Amino acid sequence: MLARRTRISKQQAEEIESFKLTSPCFLQTIPCRERSKKRFKRNNAVSKLKKELDSVSFNCYMENMWKSFSEDKKMSFTYLDSLWFTMYTEASTGAKVLEWIKRKHIFSKKYVLVPIVRWCHWSLLIFCHFGESLLSENNSPCMLLLDSLEMANPKRLEPDIRKFVWDIYESEGRPEHKHMISQIPLLVPKVPQQRNGVECGSYVLYFINLFMQDAPENFRMEGYPYFVGFSRCWHVY
Repeated sequence: MLARRTRISKQQAEEIESFKLTSPCFLQTIPCRERSKKRFKRNNAVSKLKKELDSVSFNCYMENMWKSFSEDKKMSFTYLDSLWFTMYTEASTGAKVLEWIKRKHIFSKKYVLVPIVRWCHWSLLIFCHFGESLLSENNSPCMLLLDSLEMANPKRLEPDIRKFVWDIYESEGRPEHKHMISQIPLLVPKVPQQRNGVECGSYVLYFINLFMQDAPENFRMEGYPYFVGFSRCWHVY
């Protein structure tokens, strides 16, 4: 059975539209640095509709949004390229992706933003406190999966996400046992939902912007969501 679509309020819709119009990442004149043709040969396959946000545009917008945040804010965050998750799932490029991730030093960051584009649809995975002990009572690692199209069943990504996380831990020589890693919670908040079939990439950028603005110093699962920005419109199920 398809999940019921979560309606967004007038205020939330206005915020999203304002973000689209005013954020520097949506200006069409933004110069993008040239990217490897080999690395992005799948770009044409990412979007099934011309109006959807393709991976080259997404990465360009993401880079410019990232620059808009202060250095202090960025100290707690890092993000992965939007094609890395998809490339990881392919046998020919999976090992390369794990090597690239090592350079991001994700275990030294409080939050890791992982844009995902699969089956012509964008969603956002967030690693929280991966550098903390899996037995920690205060800052225990967890994951958030944000999807603006709930009826697409975001949980279908979980097997690939679980394998991805295990391989990251293993490739970096982390001491955590596989069973403990498999128990890292994957939370799926109810978030504002897109109103047509082509807005998912824009919503992922909106979620990233909102999360970076309002994410707490230390994320706690207890009582979540509880901080500004998410508390007014987000729920976990």
